[in-house]
Amino acid sequence: MESQTSNMDLESGIRDKVALVLGAVKGIGKGIGLALANEGVKVALTYFDWEESLDEMKNDFAQTGTEHLVVRANLLKTSKIQALIQNVMDHFGRLDILINNIERGGWPVVHGPYVKEQWDLEMETTLRAKRWVFDAALPSLKKSGNGVVINFSSVAGITGRSGPAGYIFNEGYSAANRGISLLTETWARLGAPEVRVNEIMLGIVETRHGEKTRGWGLLTEEQKQAIIDHTLLQRNGTIEDVVKTTLFIIKDAPFMTGNVLRLDGGYVLGGEKVVHMPKGVEDM
Repeated sequence: MESQTSNMDLESGIRDKVALVLGAVKGIGKGIGLALANEGVKVALTYFDWEESLDEMKNDFAQTGTEHLVVRANLLKTSKIQALIQNVMDHFGRLDILINNIERGGWPVVHGPYVKEQWDLEMETTLRAKRWVFDAALPSLKKSGNGVVINFSSVAGITGRSGPAGYIFNEGYSAANRGISLLTETWARLGAPEVRVNEIMLGIVETRHGEKTRGWGLLTEEQKQAIIDHTLLQRNGTIEDVVKTTLFIIKDAPFMTGNVLRLDGGYVLGGEKVVHMPKGVEDM
């Protein structure tokens, strides 16, 4: 038993490994990237939009003292993705972890009904980009021998445009997120045994559909409260909630692959009440 425990501890060590974190300029991607850097992981960090946050992001990663690479990448241009992976390999010589964090939120309260261009952009961002980044990264992850992929999705893939979150989740966004779970299962088969592929399905998180987003500010107080009331834990998620779950998968779950972890505070369950147990009928 001691040797097995030692092997597991060895597998969970991540210092000096290399991670590619998509969408790392702010929010969840940045939080995960910083957590990995503080664990001694060398990180490649992509951004495309939100350039006003770039200087702060660079300063925060510089303070970790860990080697890192910041790359501007338009992941909608799939022909450029292979070059991104090659850039990481040229710079670090390896790739062990892929944080597949890229999406475009649906927000009916922001966009209204989807026109064709919005629908296509949703599929290209939330679904297609993830697929081609994984495809390009897989050979390098397999060479690692103990690679990890974490796909990010949303409970929109379960709820669709319904209930209190109907102002937040458009059906285009919901359809794309349902597709991610199918990819997670397929990729777990393709990656095994060298690469574990799992998914974190997010509910309402502060920087993803939550308080620190433009769309949340467009909701009425009643609409916001309805979302909280629908959530069993009576709050929205935080970046720290997501970071802890991410580190758990990477460090402490070496036998888990092909799984979807729903991190939603019980939002999906919250609409159904538990009725009181009936008295029943006595046996005759």
